[in-house]
Amino acid sequence: MPEDWKKVDSRVLQDAGIFRLREDRATSPRTGETWPFFVLELPDWVNVIAITEDADVVFVRQFRHGSGTVTLEIPGGIVDPGETPLAAAVRELREETGYVARRWLDLGTIEPNPAFQTNRCHTFLAQGCSKAGAPEPDEREDIDVELAPVEAVGRLLASGAITHALVGIAFQRLDLLQRGLLPTKAVVP
Repeated sequence: MPEDWKKVDSRVLQDAGIFRLREDRATSPRTGETWPFFVLELPDWVNVIAITEDADVVFVRQFRHGSGTVTLEIPGGIVDPGETPLAAAVRELREETGYVARRWLDLGTIEPNPAFQTNRCHTFLAQGCSKAGAPEPDEREDIDVELAPVEAVGRLLASGAITHALVGIAFQRLDLLQRGLLPTKAVVP
């Protein structure tokens, strides 16, 4: 089994607001050589699979600067300092879509890319969703809300209509839950 590398030193190279770029120097336990590694320090994220009483998934469509495209996603965003992942999920669902949920389930946590990112992504299932008002996106978001039947999700993934990897893994977690391979963890906001 691989051993942990010993960190020799660490320094922040750039603070870009929503993330920091850090250079760590670490020593290989196998060779004894020291190498530089570059790490993105990011806050944790949340994703919400929101399902209405009519068994529709609440999707958001928005422009993504990284890919330069408009993507079909589920509501989600950054966990603010001092905020729990569940509180962030409840907030993001309401802000991005105007929807609220009657019941919340925790679908677990993943590491988006542990090779060079420090954060985790927490996924929640919001059930019994209903419209509570107009969306209130922040000033850097331009979002359209769309509904699609739950049974259409597989086709949306297979056709490439959904391309965001974290959205794909969220639906995989839901599939594991539905097949009884993921424990049911109800949570209360």
